[in-house]
Amino acid sequence: MSNSETFPNLFPITLGGNTFGWTSDEATSFKVLDAYVQAGGNHIDSADSYSAFAPGNKGGESETVIGNWLASRGNRSEVFVATKVSQHPEYRGLAADNIRAAIDQSLCRLKTDYVDLYYAHNDDPEQDIADIAASFDSLVRAGKVLRLGVSNMSPERITSWMDVAEANGLACPVAIQPHYNLLARETYEQEYEPLAQKYGLTVFPYFSLAAGFLTGKYRTPADVQGADRERQLKSYGDDHAFRVVAVLFEVADEANVAPATVALAWQLSRQSVTGPIVSARVPEQLPDVLAAVSLRLSSDQVSRLEQITEAGRSCSASNV
Repeated sequence: MSNSETFPNLFPITLGGNTFGWTSDEATSFKVLDAYVQAGGNHIDSADSYSAFAPGNKGGESETVIGNWLASRGNRSEVFVATKVSQHPEYRGLAADNIRAAIDQSLCRLKTDYVDLYYAHNDDPEQDIADIAASFDSLVRAGKVLRLGVSNMSPERITSWMDVAEANGLACPVAIQPHYNLLARETYEQEYEPLAQKYGLTVFPYFSLAAGFLTGKYRTPADVQGADRERQLKSYGDDHAFRVVAVLFEVADEANVAPATVALAWQLSRQSVTGPIVSARVPEQLPDVLAAVSLRLSSDQVSRLEQITEAGRSCSASNV
C-alpha cells in the first residue's frame, strides 16, 4: 500500500502537541490549533506522556487539551489524531494489559472513540515482539485504533514486528517516527530510511527543527546558555552545528524566508519523508513553519545544505 493510500490528504506539516499543557496553556494551545487548521493543517501528534516531564504535570496534559479543543470545535472527523503509548508514568512499557489500559485513558482524554494512528512510543525489550504485535492488533480489531506506528525502536525489532504481523495476519505498522533533521541525519538515512522503503512505511520525523536549533534563534554557543531546552540544544550545539546554521541563513536569505522554513523545506525534499512534526508554543510561530509547504529549494541549495551536514551529521538527542 502506498503512503498516499495509507494517509490520504494529510497536510505536509504535522503539528506536534508536546507544548500543549506545558509551555502553552489551554487558551494559547487552542489558538495554535485553530491557526494550524485554518491554514489547512489536519494532522496533530501527541503522546500519553506529554508532558509528564514538566514540573507539576502528571502526563496526559497534551491529550486533554487536544480533546477539549476537538470537542469545542466539533471537528473530530476532519482532524487526523496520532498519539503514543509506553512512557506515561502510570502506563510504562508495552505489556498487553498496560497497552489496553493506556489506550482507554488516551481515548477518554481525547474525547473520542478512536485514534487515527497509535505509536509504540519506545520499545520494551522485556516484551516479546510477537506479544506486542498481537496487543496492538487487538486495538485495531476493536476499532479503537485505525493505524499503527513505531517510534524509538531498533530496525531489528521493527523488522521482527513486520515479519510476525505478516506471518500471522495481524495489523502491521504503517508509519515510523524517527529523530531526523539537518543536524541528525546519519541514523535515519543509513538505518531507517531503507526500512521505510522496504516496507512502505510513512515517515513522520520528530525534532525536525532540532529542538529549535534550526529556527535561527541560536547562532553562537552564548545563545544556547539559559535557553528553555538548553540540555537538548547542547546535544546539537557543537562548532559544526553553528556552521550548518550559517549555511541555513545563507539559503534563507536567498529565498527571503526564515531559517526554519528552509530546514523544513529541505526535509520535505526527501522523498521518504511525509510530514515533519513541528511544535508551536504560540500561533505567531506557525507562519514560518507552514511556509515550508510551498518553498521549493533549488538543487544547488539542497546540495549546499547536505554538503555542510555531511562532515558531522550524527547526533543523539533525548527521545520525545
